[in-house]
Formats: sequence, structure tokens, C-alpha cells
Amino acid sequence: MMSRLGHRLQCWAALACALCATAGAEPAPGAAPRADHIVLVIEENKPYAGIIGSADAPYINRLAARGALFTNSFGVAHPSQPNYLALFSGSTHGVPDDRCPLELSGPNLAAALADRGADFAIFSESLPAPGERVCFADGHRYARKHNPIAEWPELGGSARVNRTFAQFPVDYAQLPAVAFVVPDQEDDMHDGATPTAQVAAGDRWLSRNIDGYARWAAGHNSLLIVTWDEDDGSANNHVATLIVGAGVKAGLYPTRIDHYDVLRTIEDLRGLAPLGHAAEARGVGPIWLPAVPATAR
Repeated sequence: MMSRLGHRLQCWAALACALCATAGAEPAPGAAPRADHIVLVIEENKPYAGIIGSADAPYINRLAARGALFTNSFGVAHPSQPNYLALFSGSTHGVPDDRCPLELSGPNLAAALADRGADFAIFSESLPAPGERVCFADGHRYARKHNPIAEWPELGGSARVNRTFAQFPVDYAQLPAVAFVVPDQEDDMHDGATPTAQVAAGDRWLSRNIDGYARWAAGHNSLLIVTWDEDDGSANNHVATLIVGAGVKAGLYPTRIDHYDVLRTIEDLRGLAPLGHAAEARGVGPIWLPAVPATAR
């Protein structure tokens, strides 16, 4: 019987071969396109090495082989909440912990999109009802520390932007321009009997709930981004980040990025001015296939 180490090495080899083969067949990257829909899924508390090549995350590793995998991606803080704030607003707002409630104000991704006539929503699993700003619900499966929009009173109370995951549309064309998806703490790799069980549960949830959108996005000028808020304290906050969908040149990308680069990329894909520290970020770099000229379509 193959050992867990042997299985892990086999997964690594298969992922590397798939990425190299796919990347080698594609032309040089081009400029960032304009995406019709962007979905960012945020997972919890696992280092890069606990996900990529792991036998407990077969779906995520298959997904990574179809897209751009960032091998030097980092969270910006510990614990969870400051990372979510950074992804949503370009700042941790000086928040050092997971305190609840917060009452924040100032620029954020939802407001920036609204100013350009586009829409935004966060879909939180186990949120008890749209527009709720409770700190916890469903036996702590839902935690507001993972739902940054709830910290802006004028947004958190809105049923239009602070939504339950049950409202994630079956018709993906009905998604907002940008959406965050936040699984609850039993499905985002936060809780569970052991770290391997946590990873396996999160991997299954993504396969069941997000793969349909990932496949649809590739043919509908849309993108899926999956990242982790932070590591488990073992790897200098080194986390996995991957992007799949339309126009992505599959491969391994070693450029150092963090959550501000992820936010900057979303802003660039939607033509938004960068927020906070995203203005100092470069984005994820040249991962895009060349645009096809209209005369060649």
C-alpha cells in the first residue's frame, strides 16, 4: 500500500507535469483582460505546503493544474480578520485580532464598484439571514470575523450585498461583477478533528459548490480566485493562491504576492482605482493569454 508520503509525492509530480505541459503549449502572456464576473473564495488557516501536493486536497490540486498557481503568496497578518479587511478594503484598519463587533468606515471594494455602476456581494455560508450583522450564528459555524462587509454598517445591514450562501445563483450570469464566497467554519478548513480532516472537508465543499462556476467561468469571460486568509503559524504566512478561468495562462508563478496584490488584480480587472495598500501593489503579474484580435474570431 502506498504511504501518505508516497501519495503526496505522486500528487506533486502529477500537478507539476500538468502545469508544465499546459503552460508550454500556450503563447506568451498578454495584458489583463476585463472580467465580467470574479468570484473570490477565502479558505482558512492552512499553509501552502498543507494544500498543494496534499492527498487530502485532490480537487484543489486539479483546479490548480488548470490555472495559475502562485508559489510565493502570503497573508498580510495574523489572525483571520485583518486579512479579510485587507482583501476588501486595502487596509487592516489597525485591527490586530478577531474582535467583534467593529464599526468601520471609508473606501471599500463594494463602494468602488457601485461608483462604476457595478455590483458586489459577499455570500456567507450559515449567515442566518441576508443583512445580518451578528457576531456568530449556527453554533459558531458562521463568524462575522470572516465577513468584512458586516463591519461597514451601511453595507452590513444591506440584504443586497451581505447575503447567505444559499442565495449564490444557479444561473452564474446572475452573479454580481465581484463576489466573495466565505464557507462556514466547518467547511473552510478552520474546524475539524485534525488538520488533514479540515483540508479534506474544505476540498469536498469546493468540489461540490464551486466547481460548476469554475467550469462555467472559462467559457464566459469570468474568473475564480481561491486563496487562504493566513497559514497555521508554521510557514511565515505562506499560503496558496490560484486563479482559473477565461484568459488565464496555466502555470506556476513564483513572483511574491500578498492579499493586496490579489485586491489590486480584482481592481485592475474591473477598471477600479486601487484602494489603500493595493495602490502600492503590482497585482499578480502577467498571467494572461494574449487577446484574440476581433478579425481572428
